Amino acid sequence: MEDSPKTLVDEMWQIINTESVAKNFKPEEWIQLRTELLDQKYDNYDTAYRSIRTALETLGDPYTRFLDPEQFESLTSQTTGELSGIGIRMEIDPETQMLTITDVLKNSPAEAAGLQKDDQIIQIDGQITALLTVGQSSDLIRGQIGTEVNLKIIRATEPAFNLALTRASIELPAVTHTIQQVDGEHYGYIRLDEFSSHAAEQMYDAIQDAESKDVAGYILDLRGNPGGLLYSSVDIARMWMEEGAIVRTVDRKGGDRQFSANKTAITDLPLVVLVDENSASASEILAAALKDNNRATLVGTRTYGKGTVQSVHELSNGSGLAVTISRYYPPSGISINMNGVNPDFTVELSREQSVRLRNEPSLFATNADPQYFKAVDILRGQRLSETSMGTNPLNARTP
Repeated sequence: MEDSPKTLVDEMWQIINTESVAKNFKPEEWIQLRTELLDQKYDNYDTAYRSIRTALETLGDPYTRFLDPEQFESLTSQTTGELSGIGIRMEIDPETQMLTITDVLKNSPAEAAGLQKDDQIIQIDGQITALLTVGQSSDLIRGQIGTEVNLKIIRATEPAFNLALTRASIELPAVTHTIQQVDGEHYGYIRLDEFSSHAAEQMYDAIQDAESKDVAGYILDLRGNPGGLLYSSVDIARMWMEEGAIVRTVDRKGGDRQFSANKTAITDLPLVVLVDENSASASEILAAALKDNNRATLVGTRTYGKGTVQSVHELSNGSGLAVTISRYYPPSGISINMNGVNPDFTVELSREQSVRLRNEPSLFATNADPQYFKAVDILRGQRLSETSMGTNPLNARTP
């Protein structure tokens, strides 16, 4: 079976047989399925892909899934926090309908070439961007490290000009932060988009920067964060928690691992965490740990409810397999799976507010963001209480 589509099918079978904790995994039936799978004829990889996906459906686990080579590469970029490109963020400007640069990443080919925020990209390697989606434009800009991409740019007050940029490995920012001033007090606002391999070091830098600016408290925004690496969530929890349990994982063989704070917290200032229905997996691990240990107040809506851990494997032809290998439990011991984490203060967004924030990310952490505004209110109230009563309300939460 060497170098054949059938090899791929057997690789998938072996991994599931060794690791899966899917609710419908039955060893005897899975062994019988292997015989059926290997008796089939696979003319090409596409037929193998279909057979693999059909087999995985029998497990009844939406998080155990097969990834074709393109999907596997995309997931790898997400979890490593790196990709090959030039280091820009783009969107379609709602007024001009032009592909517009919204951010230029530091130490990137784009920064070195002098690209700027609000530059408009009208062509990519000769293709007119007005005919493309943002995703299609991104695909054209990405490519093999060391290769060249040619852009045609329009900049205000300047004629159109061409730029040739060499693609490089780009570290994606998972963390953004600002210092917000409210009633004369400064608060650190930190947004975490995903738990990539670089997220913890970026979080460390953000907290250290805020601490140097004498903030009175923090707002940690996990809204829309789909999760990522388990160890990244543990590392980040330890930056906020001096002591206490973080998470417990249990695998198929009864293996039980417990992760706790290790007295390495960077700050003990008041903390509010923003969550919503799209905060999942590692986001829920972090939010639940902070809530259950009375370290933070949660604001927003109930989280997604994904209480399982996946391992990702690369298969022989560059495709991949994500397989559920364990279940996790927060310090409370109550399973998050299908339940989610409930906030201390529920703040619902109207459909109009949700659409507006999604379409205009610059409105996050402003008065147009009711969940953020509630977080500010909580921090301000804690600060006033501390000032008037001479007490530190750090570990006090009002359910």
